[in-house]
Amino acid sequence: MTSAGTHIPVLRDEAIAALGVHRGGRYIDATFGAGGYTRAIMAQPETRVLAFDRDQTAVKAGQALVDEMRGRLTLVEARFSQLEDVARAQGFALLDGVVFDIGVSSMQFDQAARGFSFRAEGPLDMRMEGRGRSAADIVNEADVETLADILYFYGEERAARRIARAIVHDREIAPFTTTRALAEMIARVAPNRASDIHPATRSFQALRIAVNDELQELLKGLLGAERLLAEGGRLVVVTFHSLEDRIVKQFLAERCGRGETGSRRLPGEAAPPPPSFVCEGRQPVTPAPAETAANPRARSAKLRYATRTAGAPYPLDERLARLARLPDRDKGKA
Repeated sequence: MTSAGTHIPVLRDEAIAALGVHRGGRYIDATFGAGGYTRAIMAQPETRVLAFDRDQTAVKAGQALVDEMRGRLTLVEARFSQLEDVARAQGFALLDGVVFDIGVSSMQFDQAARGFSFRAEGPLDMRMEGRGRSAADIVNEADVETLADILYFYGEERAARRIARAIVHDREIAPFTTTRALAEMIARVAPNRASDIHPATRSFQALRIAVNDELQELLKGLLGAERLLAEGGRLVVVTFHSLEDRIVKQFLAERCGRGETGSRRLPGEAAPPPPSFVCEGRQPVTPAPAETAANPRARSAKLRYATRTAGAPYPLDERLARLARLPDRDKGKA
């Protein structure tokens, strides 16, 4: 990854191939970032793109590309949960493809003032949109149980309860306002001796997900894409950690009819609805060694894709909904 102008999204070529971009197609780039996917889609003549980003900075920076494309590109500041409403308002329905690149961009991580990374001193912020509750608000106001739940379920942090107790104790002396202060405290109370991963990595991931409601937004975006895609349209999703990938995997598995056989149903039980997607090929697709060598952040990326059928969109299943929110509190946290 280099500057914003030459930033190349992880698995870009694989994502564009899975999207099946063709002349005159209509596509949504749900995570515009620096415009890498959008540029690749619009390399095909007469394609049109509706691009989304919840980061005002990315939207402002993308206006030059909007001008360059002369009416073929519309770029809006919006969340995944607004995908369907915005698309229909823009006349973008019965689409040929929707692509998601989930998570925080390299540009956001590399800007210390955004507070996403513990590797540089910055405000404890993490808000993609620059408004709403920040990471500092959560850290300094949430009770021990809520903090432990966030760290354990969103960060898969085994020392969640120990870190939460330390946060509540230390903030009485001085509130946490910087990334470094929180990272140093976590390293002190929960050192990671068995790995080269910084002890604060999982906690920072968890707080970022909580601040931006990322899992709920992802699920709502997938549901919107299902309703917007035409028969034969492609859904392509690149994820970067297990929580995101689990949602995408289960979403597609359910809608592709995987695991459904007559013998699995009780006598008289209604048959499931026709699949709304077809999943083909060997999945997930992962980066080639050359890509991970050039960009270590790519090592955890996974790409999943599917083709829309004529089947009706599925209703939201409660099992899937549970994956996108904090579960009931239990006794399993460390």
